[in-house]
Amino acid sequence: MSELKKFYREQAVPQLMADRKYRNPMQVPRVLKIVLNTSFGSAADKQALDEAVKEIGLITGQKPIVTKARKSISNFKLRKGQEIGCKVTLRGARMYEFMERFFNAALPRVRDFRGTPNRSFDGRGSYTLGVDDQSIFPEIELDKVKRRLGMDITFVTSARTPAETRELLRLLGLPFSHERKH
Repeated sequence: MSELKKFYREQAVPQLMADRKYRNPMQVPRVLKIVLNTSFGSAADKQALDEAVKEIGLITGQKPIVTKARKSISNFKLRKGQEIGCKVTLRGARMYEFMERFFNAALPRVRDFRGTPNRSFDGRGSYTLGVDDQSIFPEIELDKVKRRLGMDITFVTSARTPAETRELLRLLGLPFSHERKH
């Protein structure tokens, strides 16, 4: 069992039960999955897609699936069925390992980092965070990076409100900026 999962069970659950007045430990929100998604749009060439699949696989330890355009958009030179990106869904042990590495190793490497934004909650228990560059992850060798790869990282939780989601992720170690509270 990862250290973060152990921390969640032994310290975060009792604290959330006390703070939020839950009667049952099963009421306490938990992280269900993490989805990493990257996309290139119309400028995608096969080499860029292969590099993205390889790097997302290195970061997550799991093989990504290639995403395709759902419909054609002529202004973006996009055809239906064209490969435009890749995504990975992490659950269970891999999810907790990724969270530990992301919170403790990757986020501190972001230049001028002042915390994650407070406004990226969807209102149904998810929090999405954009990362501009894959080089913040320790698994990526900087000498081999040919192009910057931005990605969205979505934390899907069982929380019902943005406040519950924020409190859960804060307890697990996600540093939020202090600009505004929900």
